[in-house]
Amino acid sequence: MAQPTRKRSGKDRDAEDAEAELPPMSAREAADIAREYITELAGQESFAMTSVEPADDDGWVVELEVVEERRIPSTSDIIGVYEVQLDGDGELLAFKRTRRYMRGQTDHSSSGGGM
Repeated sequence: MAQPTRKRSGKDRDAEDAEAELPPMSAREAADIAREYITELAGQESFAMTSVEPADDDGWVVELEVVEERRIPSTSDIIGVYEVQLDGDGELLAFKRTRRYMRGQTDHSSSGGGM
């Protein structure tokens, strides 16, 4: 299995290593790590990041879109929206699909996502 490109674990460091702690993870780093987790767990590469937000516990919540089913025409593709929650070290806390919709839909705000 692929591992995130930036391993950020501080759980087993001694006092000397704690002084040399890495700076907080940026939104860009969180998005890159979340994209790697999506590829690994969903088996598909994401094509769009729709949001990245800091979580209450120093982590990040990243939302990504994945083409789950390719169809002809492409406006009929089935898109899955996934939410990835990371802790402050970039470790995966949660992963879930929050919505599915056809690419050609213009209103994504309806409950249930149309699928």
